Amino acid sequence: MPKRILQGKVTSDKNEQTVTVLVERRFKHPVLHKIVRSSKKYRAHDVNNAFKVGDSVRIIECAPISKTKRWTVLTDETALQAEA
Repeated sequence: MPKRILQGKVTSDKNEQTVTVLVERRFKHPVLHKIVRSSKKYRAHDVNNAFKVGDSVRIIECAPISKTKRWTVLTDETALQAEA
């Protein structure tokens, strides 16, 4: 099964090697037939503390790193490893 890749904005970078990413999705409501926005926060592993608040990032699923971290920030090097 392929790993999911999501795109969002960094909302917090206060923790060491961790960023909080807000991912927003839009979908059509089944009854109201109206576009609804839904958002969710994910905690992602950022090895080099490279990303700051407001940055747009892509995150990829990975094995559990800690109690709350199940995602890794996708950089150019990790993108190449994920494709292989």
